[in-house]
Amino acid sequence: MNAAGTVRSLLDGGVLDLPDPGGGRTAERHLALFDLARTHPVSVARIAEAHTDATSILRAAGRAPRRGEIYGVWASAGPSDGTRIDRRCQAATERPSERTVITGTKPFASGLGLVTRALVTAAWATRSDSDATSAPVLVDVDVTPTSSIVTDLTAWSTPALAESATGSVRFDEHPVDDADVIGAPGWYLDRVGFWHGACAPAACWAGAAAGLVDAAERIVDDDPHRRAHLGAMRSDVWALQAMLASAGREIDEDPDEGWRARQRALALRHQVERAATDILDRFGRAFGPRPFAHDGAVNQRWLDVHLYLRQDHAERDLAVLGEAKSRAGADV
Repeated sequence: MNAAGTVRSLLDGGVLDLPDPGGGRTAERHLALFDLARTHPVSVARIAEAHTDATSILRAAGRAPRRGEIYGVWASAGPSDGTRIDRRCQAATERPSERTVITGTKPFASGLGLVTRALVTAAWATRSDSDATSAPVLVDVDVTPTSSIVTDLTAWSTPALAESATGSVRFDEHPVDDADVIGAPGWYLDRVGFWHGACAPAACWAGAAAGLVDAAERIVDDDPHRRAHLGAMRSDVWALQAMLASAGREIDEDPDEGWRARQRALALRHQVERAATDILDRFGRAFGPRPFAHDGAVNQRWLDVHLYLRQDHAERDLAVLGEAKSRAGADV
């Protein structure tokens, strides 16, 4: 079954009906995402995580997600380099029909052709581009294929996460309902839940890496060096699950504290990236080229995890975390 069919099956089976962050069961949410990424292809986990993020965002805004829809979150901004025409989507209401439309290009949109609705960040302009606010609004957009939506997957030149169908999407005066504009400008980024939600991709990074450890369990022999690497990878998996559960419990203890939420998310993402990178390194050192050359599923997962981890902002986030701690004078 391809990624689209698998995500649809997970949705219809209720597997994606996860607890919202901050509601008392956040550790359960994190570990469910971990298990999903561990047992399913990584591209499936990436699309499923975005769906669960979108439905949580909608509920936080007091809205009920539409039943049966697969959601995405398209909030990336990219350079204006000819392929990505606009760094942001722009909504306008000046057409004679008084329709609200969204125009512009979003890069790194996942699930193109797979998701049916997406939460899209857009600058709100009432008369002209010069009137656009600097803070984006969030728009719940019907993205079923139509002439006013053009997708482009050609720039994706790697087999890693290929089934996530990630590329750019161009909206050409695509109509949206006024009622589907969610929150005031800046609400999406300013809410505490943004940082709670930032922990969810880390849960999927962790689970995706744990799937490699499961592969190591299947192929390991009695060689003591391979066994040593496997022991270290088992330790990494334990640490990953413990960190995700701990972060979830902390969120539930104080779900409305924004400063701590930001610190926690940045720290968790860093620690998960480090442990998952250790798994990638140890797997290759333990088993050499054979599983990559002869086992397509293992090779695909290794490639997927390696690319997925690049969602982490590395030293940029660490610099923010370091500055935050020095200003706050408090422990992380």
